[in-house]
Amino acid sequence: MSVAIRLSRGGSKKRPYYRIVVANSRSPRDGAFIEKIGTYNPLLGKDDAKRVILDGERAKHWLSVGAQPTDRVARFLDAAGVKERAARNNPNKGVPGEKAKERAEERATKAAEAAEAAAAASATPAEEPVAAATEEPALDDATNEGASAEAPAEGAEETTEV
Repeated sequence: MSVAIRLSRGGSKKRPYYRIVVANSRSPRDGAFIEKIGTYNPLLGKDDAKRVILDGERAKHWLSVGAQPTDRVARFLDAAGVKERAARNNPNKGVPGEKAKERAEERATKAAEAAEAAAAASATPAEEPVAAATEEPALDDATNEGASAEAPAEGAEETTEV
């Protein structure tokens, strides 16, 4: 029979309270257990002495007979000085995924383009479009009767130089 030192949840909805128990590893989380060796109340502050209460002697006994603690309980045992816990090292934990990197690159290129556009706009603010100043005002049909002779025939394409 494999034995685990783990947490068993108690308390009401949104008010968790855990017992640190020694149980058969195949039994349900909140089911039958062999022995209760402590409590854990996550609602208390991290510096509160009543947050984790652990019977160190019983924990040492169960560890000596082969009980395996879960990760969270191993942290508690390490803090109590019962069992040394090796620190984990995951160098890729903070590295964003491929899609997040692509989105960051797109944002960077858009920001660079916007900065270039803003720099170009601020470099020549006094310059106004020349085409608007050189255009002749449109004339009404009544005042421009001779313009129909100068106008291109229907179906002919107009060419404008810019």
